[in-house]
Amino acid sequence: MTFMPANFNVWMEIPVSDLDKAIGFYNGVFKTELKRITDMGPNHIAIFPTKEQDGVAGHLYPGKPSAKGTGATIHIACPDSLEATMERFTKAGGEIVSDPVAIPAGRFAYGVDPDGNSIGMFAQ
Repeated sequence: MTFMPANFNVWMEIPVSDLDKAIGFYNGVFKTELKRITDMGPNHIAIFPTKEQDGVAGHLYPGKPSAKGTGATIHIACPDSLEATMERFTKAGGEIVSDPVAIPAGRFAYGVDPDGNSIGMFAQ
């Protein structure tokens, strides 16, 4: 029997060195409002919002990021054009490390956030 869930990815966690600065970075780049949660365990976290209650999302948490660009890549949906998101990413202190890549489902580009996390920006 082959396991085939509706969503194979169920959650993401992005380690950051300064939660408040990271919240500002991701809110600005992705035009969103991460929700700070203080009762989810030993650390405060900031959750990415989703339209649906059971949407696939994730959170930022105080942690030790992998060395710059060496960890897993998290792809995040762009709120508008890929180019506009890339511009905000750079202006907010991130680094774009690829040109846009076209695939059948849309386009994406790779960047590295201020903590060195590998981030894919995806636009349909």
